[in-house]
Amino acid sequence: MSKKSSLSAAAAFASSRRKFLGNCCAGVGMTGMLSALSSLRLMGGAASPNNGPVAPKTAGAVASDYKALVCVFLGGGNDANNLIIPTGSGYAGYASARSNLAIPSASVLSLSPKTTDGRTFGLHPSMAEFNTLFGSGKAALLANVGTLVYPTTRAQYTTNSVPLPPQLFSHSDQTVQWHHSIPDRPAVTGWGGRVADLVNAFNTNNKLSMSVSLAGTNFFQVGSKVSQYAVTNTGAVTFAGTTGGNNALSYQAQKDVFNATQPGLFDTAFAGISSTSITNSDFLNTTLATAPALATVFPNTSLGNQLKMAARLIAASSSLSLKRQVFFVQIGGWDTHASQLDNTAPVTGSHAGLLQQVSQGLNAFYNATVELGAANQVTTFTASDFGRTYRSNGDGSDHGWGNHHMIVGGAVKGGDIYGKMPNLTIGGPDDTAQGRWIPTTSVDEYAGTLATWFGVSATDLPTVLPNIGRFAKPNLGFV
Repeated sequence: MSKKSSLSAAAAFASSRRKFLGNCCAGVGMTGMLSALSSLRLMGGAASPNNGPVAPKTAGAVASDYKALVCVFLGGGNDANNLIIPTGSGYAGYASARSNLAIPSASVLSLSPKTTDGRTFGLHPSMAEFNTLFGSGKAALLANVGTLVYPTTRAQYTTNSVPLPPQLFSHSDQTVQWHHSIPDRPAVTGWGGRVADLVNAFNTNNKLSMSVSLAGTNFFQVGSKVSQYAVTNTGAVTFAGTTGGNNALSYQAQKDVFNATQPGLFDTAFAGISSTSITNSDFLNTTLATAPALATVFPNTSLGNQLKMAARLIAASSSLSLKRQVFFVQIGGWDTHASQLDNTAPVTGSHAGLLQQVSQGLNAFYNATVELGAANQVTTFTASDFGRTYRSNGDGSDHGWGNHHMIVGGAVKGGDIYGKMPNLTIGGPDDTAQGRWIPTTSVDEYAGTLATWFGVSATDLPTVLPNIGRFAKPNLGFV
């Protein structure tokens, strides 16, 4: 094809694209356009007035003042009553309450926390890698944490004498409340997003958003200033037909369309964000392609692949001019009302397989941060909708409240269980019913500890967590 023919083809393509864009903006309506713009913003990842892709460079060493928070969300409500398991004299009560869900005592992994209330506990047999991290002081457990409006006792719960989080035991409501940490009022941002808004000043010339989601849209990372940036396990999200190569002509024409002056407000917004999304995707994918490969081997699982990409982005943080990053990854399948265990092989059932993914994924990710020289600068933590009932429903467990969680990283003061393990008695002082434990640590205290480590000052902490002043321990001391 001659140069003149190529130019004519490009012009014709650009003209048709303009018509297409105009028709799209005219035809989808207000609701559809806002939805499309929202999705494009997730791909565009606007971070601050300073952001703007430049020529990529090979990733260098992680900066000495770099920090990352990595939220691993266990979607559906993890049954952590089988994560931390009573041993010794406490095992008989556990086995009685859990009946068919009880893990055989001989399979439970030994756990030796630095502090104890006199009771002894072990870990699920699928948690071998995490148990090693715990024993080496690189991982900690946080007991019985959940959504709270105020500290709550069983008597207060029973008499309804303190406000309670609305829609307890509802997946959607409790997930949102975990993400924004303000259960007693509407919230338009998540606590991860508010943290990002406050510390984004550390990123003086960032090319992309500091908030990266490997699991699509989430409420946790919604900020007022910093937008989420969606990344897949293989790289940045791209539009069809933007891969270059034999499509170079149409690719350039597509860019020209989006960069041209548009006739209307929505057309302009759609085109502008689309152009930024394409450019940012090109920049990130090129940066990742030129970065040194990680030697650490990750499990080929949903969680393992998400965490591998998070590690690659941490490795590229210097090229992206990022000193702070917040990551969100997610693994679903934890709503184990039925078939929680394979009764023919109790330690290899569905819940066991999920725990194994978490244990192996967290271990590989920690090893990758060691490889990058950033182990002390990256803290990974789990979250979930809620806990589950201590009492079996005959085939699984039902929606609960308080739950146990895991924290991993070189800065973690590991080898211990923080917070307070509940009294594991059905109908006891910590039970609402069926072993739905009333949390003794709030999401606010959990988040406050992480936010403080990340660089949020005591003065700014109420901006991130408006209810933090209601609770006794804004810093639980696990990091």
